[in-house]
Amino acid sequence: MSYANLPAPSPEQGLKSYLREIRRFPILDQEEEYMLARRWIDDRDTESAHKLVTSHLRLAASVARGYRGYGLPEADVISEANIGLMRAVKRFDPEKGFRLSTYAMWWIRASIQEFILRSWSLVKIAGGNARKKLFFNLRKAKARIGAYEDGNLRPENLRRLADDLGASEEEVNSMHLRLSASDSSLNTMVGGGNEGDDGVEWQDWLEDDGPGHVERIVERDENRARGEVLIASMDALNDREKDILMERRLKDEPTTLDELSKRHGVSRERIRQIELRAFEKLRERARGLAEEKGLIIDG
Repeated sequence: MSYANLPAPSPEQGLKSYLREIRRFPILDQEEEYMLARRWIDDRDTESAHKLVTSHLRLAASVARGYRGYGLPEADVISEANIGLMRAVKRFDPEKGFRLSTYAMWWIRASIQEFILRSWSLVKIAGGNARKKLFFNLRKAKARIGAYEDGNLRPENLRRLADDLGASEEEVNSMHLRLSASDSSLNTMVGGGNEGDDGVEWQDWLEDDGPGHVERIVERDENRARGEVLIASMDALNDREKDILMERRLKDEPTTLDELSKRHGVSRERIRQIELRAFEKLRERARGLAEEKGLIIDG
């Protein structure tokens, strides 16, 4: 299976032309997908693998849209998404019970994020999983609370973001300023350069067309898969650990350490220790179950 055989976005071709081109590939039903995957696994039939990849190029382009605004060429981001898609097809096992789209979502995102991290010197310098989490989650967190400042964040927004993201106020504001410097206007023209193709504005990536519909379906299936893994992973905990973890981590308004210490007749520090131990047990169990199902989980 060769990446050279796939349609590839380029500045010369233009984004609109590429999106039109990949829409000609049919979306597979579950039976077709299963048979093609079996042929790839059993016979290493490259034509079957190629059909699996091309039928999901719209998904890869849709996921890539979610990473606009990092100051990187859109053609490069889509290309990295396609590489992640190919990695997923090579490892996909239809016997695990999930559709390729659900499985591929993890690999596509991982490939894009690896590319962005390689390209951003601030992440290379800062390093660490916490900084990477802040890097990729800050924009969504700002949108949730309506923090659209161009310069320094307002104190109330800064405090809330730092609390939500588990980072210091200094780290949040520094990342905000660096990311803001790279944000592109929604009206900035990208692509084009080819006769008959005037390029496309960033805002065109927001259109709710076919790829967006595909991604919504995959997001639904992905959330279902995560939920199944979480529920199954709870079996690794005893009753007290389940109660404390659910009260502290899974409620919109977490129960206080003081309330739980009275309920279980132990100190507040002991509740905190049980919470941390239960979370680690749950995460370890979830990783194992996810691997069994052929999924990838973060952290």
